[in-house]
Amino acid sequence: MRVSDLTDSRAATNALLGTARESRWSPRAVARFLGQAADRSVRQAARRPWALAEVTVLHCLFLALTRTRRDRAGVAVSWTFTVLHLGLLERRDHLVPADVLTLIRGNLPATAVGASRFSGVLAIASDVADGRVARRQAAVSPFGDYADTFADAAFWTWLTLRHETSRTVRAAAIAAWAAPVVTVTAIAVGRGTMPERPRPELLRPAAAMQGIVALRHLLRR
Repeated sequence: MRVSDLTDSRAATNALLGTARESRWSPRAVARFLGQAADRSVRQAARRPWALAEVTVLHCLFLALTRTRRDRAGVAVSWTFTVLHLGLLERRDHLVPADVLTLIRGNLPATAVGASRFSGVLAIASDVADGRVARRQAAVSPFGDYADTFADAAFWTWLTLRHETSRTVRAAAIAAWAAPVVTVTAIAVGRGTMPERPRPELLRPAAAMQGIVALRHLLRR
């Protein structure tokens, strides 16, 4: 069976990582890994026309709220990343309310709301809400986990680099958010398999820095 035909996203990713690791991540192996991953992503998105339509309509709404060409480019990147990860929905063929909340958070920087003093507080509220909604509706999925990670990265990196005035806070925030990503990536490359989600202890510094940045942004004149 081809990797593109595997319905389990973790099994497909492990198969791709394992093949690349056996080839010691040579340039040819990396190119093959990226090509096969892209091929599977496109095929999986095509098998979920309802989810693809929902994602497209939602991002069209985001485009209507943008202010600049850079904002529109950001929405286009969000649409591309979202579509290429629709395979992580696995047995679902549509988005759930928790997924929509997550995508809204990731696109806040493209709207006027993102520049408001309350955007950091809204981002934290949506982060808490989407997880609770997903668990209450029994709709937790790898797509939701990865979308949550990308949304946090997009929003908090933008808010920190664009509106945080303290170099110390900026450096501490970026380091706290980069640590889990670097750790998970290093384990995946080294072992040739996807690791489990980072332990809460590893994520607490990132959550703490989100609160600090949000509070400073709220109180800033």
